Formats: sequence, C-alpha cells, structure tokens
Amino acid sequence: MSPLSSLSLVPHSSASTLDEIAALREQLSQNGRKFVLTNGVFDLLHVGHIRYLAEARALGDALVVAINSDESTRALKGPGRPIHPAADRAEMLLALRSVDRVVVFDGRRATEVIAAIRPHLYVKGGDYTPETLIDEEKALLDRLGTEIRILSLTPGQSSSATLARINAADAKQSTEPPSSRPRLAILGSGRGSNARAILSAVADGRIDAEIAVVICDVPNAGIFDIAAEYGLPTLLIDPGTKKHGHLTDAALKELTDRLAALSIDVIACAGFMRILREPLLSRFSGRILNLHPSLLPKFPGLHTAERALEAGETESGCTVHLIDAGIDTGPILKQARVPILADDTADSLMTRIHEAEHRCYPEAIAEFLTRLRAEKTSNSGENSIPD
Repeated sequence: MSPLSSLSLVPHSSASTLDEIAALREQLSQNGRKFVLTNGVFDLLHVGHIRYLAEARALGDALVVAINSDESTRALKGPGRPIHPAADRAEMLLALRSVDRVVVFDGRRATEVIAAIRPHLYVKGGDYTPETLIDEEKALLDRLGTEIRILSLTPGQSSSATLARINAADAKQSTEPPSSRPRLAILGSGRGSNARAILSAVADGRIDAEIAVVICDVPNAGIFDIAAEYGLPTLLIDPGTKKHGHLTDAALKELTDRLAALSIDVIACAGFMRILREPLLSRFSGRILNLHPSLLPKFPGLHTAERALEAGETESGCTVHLIDAGIDTGPILKQARVPILADDTADSLMTRIHEAEHRCYPEAIAEFLTRLRAEKTSNSGENSIPD
C-alpha cells in the first residue's frame, strides 16, 4: 500500500489547486508523514528529471511538483518555450510513479506556492545551494521551518542540452548552407542606448552579425523597448538575489544554458550590471565583450566620471575589453578618448563619454568579429565563428 492510499487520495488526471495541495499537506501532517515540494518548468522531460523526481519522492511520503504556467515559462525561458503547454506537462508528470500532485503557478517564483502549502521539505537541483536559493524563497522557507535539500543533477542532462542536441541534428540534416554570420547576444540592465547603437550598426551593415537575443535582468527596462523596435526576441533573467551586482549560481547556469541553446557565438555586454562568473566564463571564453566608461586600467568599477574628476585627470573615455574573472581586467580591444573640460561635472562628462561609447562599441564589435573570422579561416579553412 502506498503512503497516500491510506489517506484515500487518488492521483488527479490534471493539475491540482493550491487549496487541494494545502489539504493534502494537512492530511499528511495529521498522519505524521512528510510532504515534499519541488518546482520548475519541466517542459522537456529527460532522464535527469526522472532520476531527480524519484530521488525527491524517496525523501518523503508525497511529492508535489509546482510548474510554471505557459506565460511564466515564456518570461523565464524566452520565445519558443514552453515546448509543451502546462496541461500536457502536468499530465506527463502525473504519469510518473514518483509524482503525486502537480500545481501550476503564474509567477516567476514559487513563493506564493510555498506560502500557501507550507511544505515539510523543499527540494532543488544541484545548480543551487541552500545559500544561493532566491532570496525571498529562502527567507520564507526559513520562517516556515521547512527543510531544504539539494539533489545532484545528472551530468549532461538538461532541457537546454537536449534542445542544443536537437538544433545540432537539425542543422546537420538541413539542405540549406549554414549561415556564416555569427550569432550575437546582447546583455543589458537599463535604458539600452549602447544596445541601440549596436542594433543600428547591424541594421546598416557595419556589424556583420545576427542578433539572436537581447537579455536583461530588470523587468520593464528600456532595452526591452529597443529590442521590440527591431523585432528581436528578448529574455528576462531572474538574478535570484537582491545583492547588488550579483547573480546566483542557479541564475548563472540558467543564463549559460539559454545562451548555449541559442548557439550564441559572441556576447556583448551593454550596461549589464551583474558580475559574470563560471560556468559562463568557460563556456564563452574569449567571446564576451564589455564596455566600460573609463580608460582602463584606470578607474575600474563604478562611479568612473566622479573618480576621474576627483583625481584631476585631463581626459577620460571608454574601453571595450574582453571579460575575464576579474573586475574590468580583461584584454583591451579598443578605446576612445574624451577630454575633460574645466567646467565639467560628472553628468556632463558622462554625456560625452556615452557619445564616444556609441561610436566605439560597434566599431570594436565589428573588428572583433572580423578577427575571429580570419582566425577561424586560418586555422581550419572554414569561414565561420568557432563553437
């Protein structure tokens, strides 16, 4: 007899409501049993999911899986997702022996679900640690006294990896010649003026590339409006933390997976105010560009105009460089100089630096792509950007 059968609970053929899940939790508690919750999109089931869910179920007496709604999934994963609608995802999950209930939620985060059903045990995959869970979820779980368990992931198994394999197979079978144009992703956090300069340069042929996606970590940021003007796909990345300038490990993995699934060749950071770390740096080593508003190595970090004025500098400017593990320490690709005038304020100086950025960054990207193409041709005789 299964742990649930004595409670007269028959698995539903569709997703449950939060009230139904809360009632299940109370029934389990009254019988001294443990209720386990996990959440995710689960729109492309693979063996990693199956093993993860089975391990999660073994930790308690009932497993509930909270899945993102279709709208929520599109916000998290970008256009083309989910692969399957929520109703189909719920039905497939409920067909697994390890899954007792499925609930669909609309938010980007599972906070509402956690608050409503108060799980005894909350389970996440190995791309998280208890310390790198989304801030508000971790605070809520701590208040509820919920136990948190992190389960190991199956190497090489993820929805993004599966999609990448499908895309690669489709590309091999295609009768059309592969495009020689590199696929460029733009990352930003704000108004998007430098993103606009890049997109304009692509549109008029000064940059020979295809913009595959515009990614931002701030809802409703101006860069989304600019992407919409150019008809480009966008993706909102949840940083997972309110800590300034940081991304959680899970957010970094999510970002890396999304870029890999899109077969991105080069990343251009245009005012992206988060620090990039592993695994992104290794996956795109030597192919992540950044624009900084100073003449590096002078004045790395923030408040560059104020610091240049305070130091009595006679000139400032901007620098395009490759991103490495340091803060504004990567190899310099191009610089543009801006004189500092006697009556300059930080605002007036930054205005002229921005004007220089809008010229310098597209030029640097075009030169970088030309050099990569030449290096690839020299090494392999193929006119394409390396994987």
